Formats: sequence, structure tokens, C-alpha cells
Amino acid sequence: MASPVDAVSEGAGKDRPTAPSGFRRVLTGSMAGAILEWYDFAIYGVLAATVLGPLFFPGEDGITKLLLALATQGLGFVARPLGGIVFGHLGDRFGRKPMLVVTFLLLGTATAAIGVLPTYHDVGITATVLLVALRLVQGFALGGEFGGAVLLVSEYGEPKRRGFWAAWPQAGAPAGTVLATAMITVLALTTSDAAFESWGWRVAFLFALPLLIIGFWIRKGVEESPVFREAQSHIAPQTQEKKKSSILLALSRPRQVLHGLGMRLGENIAFYIYTTFVIAYATSFFGFARGDVVLAVTFASVFQFVGMIGGGAWSDRVGRKTAMLVPTAVLIAWAPIFFWLVHFESVPLLWIGVCVGAFFHGMLAGPEAAWITELFPTRYRYAGASLVFQGSSIIAGAPAPFIAVWLIENFGVGMVIGYLAVTMAITFVAVATSKETKGVDLNAVK
Repeated sequence: MASPVDAVSEGAGKDRPTAPSGFRRVLTGSMAGAILEWYDFAIYGVLAATVLGPLFFPGEDGITKLLLALATQGLGFVARPLGGIVFGHLGDRFGRKPMLVVTFLLLGTATAAIGVLPTYHDVGITATVLLVALRLVQGFALGGEFGGAVLLVSEYGEPKRRGFWAAWPQAGAPAGTVLATAMITVLALTTSDAAFESWGWRVAFLFALPLLIIGFWIRKGVEESPVFREAQSHIAPQTQEKKKSSILLALSRPRQVLHGLGMRLGENIAFYIYTTFVIAYATSFFGFARGDVVLAVTFASVFQFVGMIGGGAWSDRVGRKTAMLVPTAVLIAWAPIFFWLVHFESVPLLWIGVCVGAFFHGMLAGPEAAWITELFPTRYRYAGASLVFQGSSIIAGAPAPFIAVWLIENFGVGMVIGYLAVTMAITFVAVATSKETKGVDLNAVK
């Protein structure tokens, strides 16, 4: 199927004729941030359901501890919009690279610091406050991390393969999840329950240190985006425009912002249902062993990774819209099937449910990175992309596991199925009513 803009692809591809020689480093550096981000998120998600609740929220019943731990995880999202505003504005004004170095340092340091926190038993409520503070620092850094990483790759890569290249930072999410769940699995298999709850969980967070060192070294050697440099040279004389806030300029395109937020709504919720909520759901409400569920999520993340790369590449052939509409429709239909499979309390059926959902989520998420990048002009693309990515995260992603647990506890699983299906339907409408952007010249977007 040909995209509506295929006819102009050749002319639109002038923003980057070929991938520069340093592109491999750009790609690796951008993925490093996503891997670290989702490594931390997956580690916290697994431990929230098993360890962190009792250590930082003692004196509550099991479900309340779980809800409080998940709510603390969501607190990091509160700071994301602020981080998106700050780093988005600075990244559009001073460059993508320096902001991505700062965000990576903040993220890695805060993640590792959780590994040395005292518990509630040691210092009382101070431990809980410190945990919340570190989650807020992480959220602030992440507000400018992912949008900047995605657009840096998009601005460097070949226009005709932008969907494929931009999907790689997206694929850092399942890669980080695989790394995190593999780490938890190794610790669970090599330590007793008592040792894991005493010090084993700390090792998982401290593993962020080598990731931080390697990622920082890679990012320090990345050159600034050539698309950004060209755009800066064109707007240099326009001092009044340069003084305007990038976030306000992005908000001056409400149609693009709303389409982006709508698309990300269902995609965000589907991600957290299949990677975070399922762990708490299967272990707290059914008889699944923690190791079985963690292994299922690890394996499903491989399917998700393949789906993201495949979805991004497919969008370069058929267009962004078709490549996102097909998996969205599948995910709407899969919602009731997934929960039905889990109810059998069968490990093989759990694997099928999670893996199919994760694969088609990947097919949906893969093309969105390039698509969101193509919505905004270069002079405020960082702010616009961060607004969409982080705005949707706080609206949909942050509360998703909490809402899902609360809905089951109070209304039953049917409400969670409806919650997932309705938000996916909103995503379908947002994508269907948007314009095709495949192959556009990033320097020509107005």
C-alpha cells in the first residue's frame, strides 16, 4: 500500500541524504537512555509488588502496600511535564546533545541512589520521603530524555528509513525490561527470599552504575544534530522568535498535540498492562509464582522488541497511519482474550496472552517515534515531542497500573477490559483522523 506522500518522498528526503558516519554512536547513545529508563521502571515495578511495599510502607495490608508502592512509582511521572518543559526549551535553544547528557546523568545517578536508601525500619518516614524525592528526580530527567533521544535519531537518520531508525530508541523499553527481569530472575535464583529482601533488591538498582558510565561515555562523543544546526543558522537573525518559549510554540499547534496525545493514550496503557500490571495482577490475585510471571514478561519483551523494529520498518513502506491502525485494532480485540487466558491460572496460557499483547503493542509503538517527530518544526520539535511523550505518560501511563488494580478490587476484571479497550479506541480515532507524515522533510515542517 502506497503512502499519500510517496510521490514527494524523493524531494522530501533532502533533509538527510544518508546516515552520517557518527550515526551508529547516535543510535547507541539514544538507546542507552531508553534502556536505563525502562530498566529502572521494570525493576521498580517488579519490586513494588514483592519487596518495596513492606520495606517503605509497613503497617498496611497487602493490597494497600501494593497500591502505595505503585503510586510512588507513578509519582515520578508528576515531574515529567516539568522536565519536558525545561529540557525541551533548552534543547530547542542550545542543542539536543547537552540536554541528553544532563538527563542521562540525573537518571542514572538517581536510580543507583535508590540502591543505597535506608528503609522505613532504619530511619522511619525519612526513608519514604527519600524514595519519593529520587522518583521525582528521575521523572524530571525523563521528561527531557526520551523525546530528545527519539528526535536526535530522527534528525540524523535517512528520511526513507526514518520509521525504522526512530523505532530503535523505542525498542530500548523492552530491551530495558528484558535486562531488568533477567537481573531479578538471576537474583531470585541465586539468593534466598530473606537475602533478596535484605540486600538482593539493592543490587538490582546499583547495576545502573555501569550502565550510567557506558552510556555517558557514548553520549559525550555524539555530535549535534545536523538538522538542528541548519535550523539554528536560519533563525539566528530572528531574535524575537528565539526568545519565545518552545513549549508555547508547540502549543500553538493544538491539532498536532491532541493527535499525539490521543495516539499515545491507548499505547501507554497497553504497555503498562502487559509489562507492569500483569506482574502484580497475576501474583496478587491468582496463584502464579513470581518467577513464572517475571519470566513471561521477559520473554514477551523480546516479542515487543521485534514488533517495534518491524512496525517502524513497515511504516516506511505503507505509511505511519496504516502501520499504527492495524495493531491498534488487534489490541482492542485482544483485551478480553488476554484476561480470559490469565484466569485459567496456566503458565503457558499466561505466556500466550502476554506475548501476543506485547508484540502488537510493539507494532503500534514502533512507528510513533518517527510520526511524533514529524509533527513539529525543528525550532520547537524537542519541546513538542516531549510535550506529547510526557503529557501522555502522566495522563495515561502513570495511573494505569494503579487504576487497573483499583478497578479489579472494586468492580471486577470487566472494568479493566473496558478501560483498556476504550483507550485503545481513542488511539484508533486519533491516528485515523491525523495526516500522513511518512517521508516528510524535517526542515520543511512548518
